[in-house]
Amino acid sequence: MGRVIKSRKIWIGIGLFLLGILIPFWLKPQLIGLDQLLQTMNQKTDGSALMFNAFLIVSINTIVSIPQFLSVVMLGDGMAEALNCPRFKTIIPLTAVPLAYIIVNQLTPLNYSFGATDIFLWISIVVMQALSKQKLNMGMKLLVFSQLIFGVAWLNQVPFLTPYGFGQGSLSIKIKQVAIQIGFGQVLTLYANVLFFIFVASAITLWIYLILYMERWAISQDLLRAKLEANESRSGREVLHLVHDLKTPLATIEGLVSLMETRWPDPKMQEYCQTIYGSITSMSKMVSEILYEDRKNWCELKELIDYIRASRLSGTNLSVDIELDGEPQSNLYINKIRLTRAIINLIDNALDAIQDQENGRVVLRAKTLENSVELEVEDNGNGISENDVKRIWKTGYSTKNHPGFGLAFVRQVAEGHEGYVNIKSEVGQGTKVWITLPLGESQ
Repeated sequence: MGRVIKSRKIWIGIGLFLLGILIPFWLKPQLIGLDQLLQTMNQKTDGSALMFNAFLIVSINTIVSIPQFLSVVMLGDGMAEALNCPRFKTIIPLTAVPLAYIIVNQLTPLNYSFGATDIFLWISIVVMQALSKQKLNMGMKLLVFSQLIFGVAWLNQVPFLTPYGFGQGSLSIKIKQVAIQIGFGQVLTLYANVLFFIFVASAITLWIYLILYMERWAISQDLLRAKLEANESRSGREVLHLVHDLKTPLATIEGLVSLMETRWPDPKMQEYCQTIYGSITSMSKMVSEILYEDRKNWCELKELIDYIRASRLSGTNLSVDIELDGEPQSNLYINKIRLTRAIINLIDNALDAIQDQENGRVVLRAKTLENSVELEVEDNGNGISENDVKRIWKTGYSTKNHPGFGLAFVRQVAEGHEGYVNIKSEVGQGTKVWITLPLGESQ
């Protein structure tokens, strides 16, 4: 239920639905002068007045229909996503559109019928929705459906289609009756059919163009991500070769220290040599963790936090609050280098989010639970929109002005440690990202 309440599409759909109900109330014939035009047409009829009135009625029907049909599309999509039930994309429009017409007819003296035109429109929109595979955004749908609705609405003005359920509304029937009386029935039919084909063809052409454009854009984004992944892979290989080459000087240093330890038995020199041995051992472990992703070692939680602090914040004027909630001696079986890189990535993102904030704050928080530990980075920056939250896990996607590897790498590291990563963000409030890892005793 919470996802339904938070869905922006559902709220937009509800707003459009209410707008579609209120528009006919605002566009009453008395308010726009249509009553007077119809009375004048009864007394003195001519072709130009007839065509003008037909155009005005089609425009009114289009203005009434656009928010109604767009609302059911948004409501159907929003409910289907929130409840993970694709059937709502069909169920909601089938019930909401007739309901809107019933309410409209209660608010106005005009008879807005739900007939063949509306059924034809809905089938067309459902088919276009299915074939477009949700590639079009709200603005694109508005452009396409507006032209489609305006074109299809002209079928209501074709006299010979009346027995088949087209143009059953009081205004459309009035126009067609007058056209037949003054001998303009065929002209109105021709006029309506031409406009129908022009606007429907334009809508279909625009729809195809926008789909192809979005497909090309998606392909370009895929190519960009592939290029970024290739660059990351190449950079990673170069780093691995460089790190691998560190083993040779380390071995040389270790041999020389062993020789020094043998040649100079002085106690102070022996102490120095042991210190150097310890540093060489630590460096060897770091090299192994960089070279082999699955190479892990036991590490206390406090040791990890201290290492992150030293790696990211040492020598800088950046302020990150660190909170350790729980047992500092909790053991983690981790690749300390890769996990540190992941946390630093989160810290960098948080610092970017607050760089324009006067009272910006970033917190690195470690919490121990019963069988797991949470490493959390929280900021009070601008936050991330719901749409961006769904896409930030893709390699190459970034909310900044440049592409990055970001959260895709963080998720990879978390899953490589049998953990997972979550995010909670609200526009204007801030963002919280946390990695959950199993404690040593639970592995």
